[in-house]
This record gives sequence, C-alpha cells and structure tokens, in this order.
Amino acid sequence: MSHRGTEVSTMGTQTGNGGALNGAVIAVAGAAGPAGRATLLRLAEAGAIVVASDADAARLAEAVDAARYAHGGATVTGDTVDLLDLAAARDWAARTEKEFGRIDGLVHLVGGWRGSASFAETDLADWELLEKLLIRTVQHTSLAFYDGLQRSDRGRYVLTTAAGASKPTAGNAAYAASKAAAEAWTLALGDAFRKAAKAEGAEELSSAAVILVVKALVHDAMRAERPNAKFAGFTDVKELAEAVAGVWERPAGEVNGTRLWLTEKP
Repeated sequence: MSHRGTEVSTMGTQTGNGGALNGAVIAVAGAAGPAGRATLLRLAEAGAIVVASDADAARLAEAVDAARYAHGGATVTGDTVDLLDLAAARDWAARTEKEFGRIDGLVHLVGGWRGSASFAETDLADWELLEKLLIRTVQHTSLAFYDGLQRSDRGRYVLTTAAGASKPTAGNAAYAASKAAAEAWTLALGDAFRKAAKAEGAEELSSAAVILVVKALVHDAMRAERPNAKFAGFTDVKELAEAVAGVWERPAGEVNGTRLWLTEKP
C-alpha cells in the first residue's frame, strides 16, 4: 500500500529463536476471525506464546488448532472470554500472567460494523452495539492488561482501527465515532505508559500503545467470492499480521502513541 503516514517497518521480523517476539507472551482478543487467524499464525511463527480469546468457542478452537499445527511446538492456547465484563477481562489477564510468568502484549482485533444509507437514517441501536464491540472491549482489555504490560520489558498494546475514523462518511457515523473513541482511549493508554516510565526514572520506554490503521481488511475467501473485485486500498490480513509482529521490532519510544498507516491517508 502506498503513502503511509508513519512507515510500518517489518524489517527484521524473524522466525523462531532470536527475534523480538521469541518467548514473548501475547494475548489476542478477537482471535477467531480471518485477521485473528493470520495474527495467531504469525506470532506463533515468531516464537511467541500466544493466548487467544474470542466469543465464538468453536471458531476459536479452529484458529488455535491451525496455529498449533502450522508451527509444531508453538504454545497457542484459547479461552472464551466475555470482554464486555471488566472482571472477566481482568481475570483473563491475571490467569495469563500467573501461568506464563509475564504478559508482553495485547492485540485487539475485536470488530464489528453497522452503517446506514444516509446520516438521517442512522439507527442509534447501531451505536449501542458498536459502543460495546469497539469501545468497551478496548476499555476493558487495556485496563485489565495495563499493569502486566507496564511490568514487561517489551509490552505492547496494539489496536487495529479504520481510516474512516479520521474522515467519517455520512452513513458511517456510528462506526467512525466508535473507532475514533477507541483510538483516543488507546492514545491515553500510551500517555499513561510514558508518564509511568518518567515517574520511575526510566531512561527509555519499555511499553507502548500503538494504533494500526487500515481502510478495510481482505482475505483469500473474500477474493474467491468476488474474483473481479479490486479491493483498492484494502489490507490483506497477512499484511496486518506482519505489521502486528513488526511493532515489537521497533523501540517502544518510537511507536508509543502513534498511528501506523497500512493504507493511504484519507
């Protein structure tokens, strides 16, 4: 994709031993969809211990099994977690850190979309749904994992968002507003990491909150269903997964509180 705002570098991402993700414990929220599957595969390939969650237990099990089988010996676990319940999210974070001794990342891939033909036809029921899926889950995962990520020497909170949040269209008011709110929350998390490091007298940041921006996502099944479609400006889920892994390859101070564009800026 052309014209990135802040370049997303995937140079240096390594497979197996020696990479920045080797031995890292990474939680992935919303792991059962195409983007989640691609991310589980890429993180497992990089040597991470991957702790996946999704509301759909059957699809989650399939995604976890696929990542395990693709990378023999990789530790990939799955758990159905109600991320609309802050206590459940906190319990997930605590269990993860207790079991593996650390937590180095939370990749937020929980999604959802609702739109209308025009601004006047916006259904506020769409907002009520999207507020839960796109904002509340970000609030709960960030609050639940904050302490663990702050303790890590390579903590990363990674949010995937949509370019439409920066340039909303009439029929996407609820969706764009939800994404914009999630971005603002994530940037506030980044400021919390910065202030915590300063208070501790650290010379440099070890934890970061990062936003990956796409126009929309595309995967092989979509291309098969619509062989003549161009999907202009879309980001393939494998490219997204590569960008997620690449976040750990860059210093926390360089990426904290930034939007990394995987599509053209609107």
